[in-house]
Amino acid sequence: MRKLLSNDYLTMLCRLFIGGLFIYSALDKIAHPEQFARIVYNYHLVPAVLINLFALAFPMTEFIGGVCLIVGFFYTGSRNYFGLLMIVFVFAIGINVLRGVDLECGCFTVSSRAKSTGIGLIVRDLALFIPGIFLFFSRSRRWMLDSLVLRMRS
Repeated sequence: MRKLLSNDYLTMLCRLFIGGLFIYSALDKIAHPEQFARIVYNYHLVPAVLINLFALAFPMTEFIGGVCLIVGFFYTGSRNYFGLLMIVFVFAIGINVLRGVDLECGCFTVSSRAKSTGIGLIVRDLALFIPGIFLFFSRSRRWMLDSLVLRMRS
């Protein structure tokens, strides 16, 4: 198990996968903030006065966080941020499943044709949490800007 948690290549693969996934998911939201605001409104979890601000800011945090995770800059923070996001996503979808709300998840596209079952979204998000858990316990720090900056300061 120790060897697996120290595997530089597996860690980098997980960083690329999760970071790339969040960068990809942010692009359509950044391009179409008004449609993303409509999706956020349909979740009924963000106060109405904050929906437009959330629809503008949240995709940027996904994008910047994804880049940081891939390059290893503010690595611990970006890794923890995405773990927290996955938990929030599962709860937000779960709440709306219990309410009986038919969701456009807004995960990877803001298209109104992107409907999915709530349970399917929860299962997908829980599956995506697995590489995040690996990153949380991984000991590898290879190919990270954080490590490079620390070495340069010494």
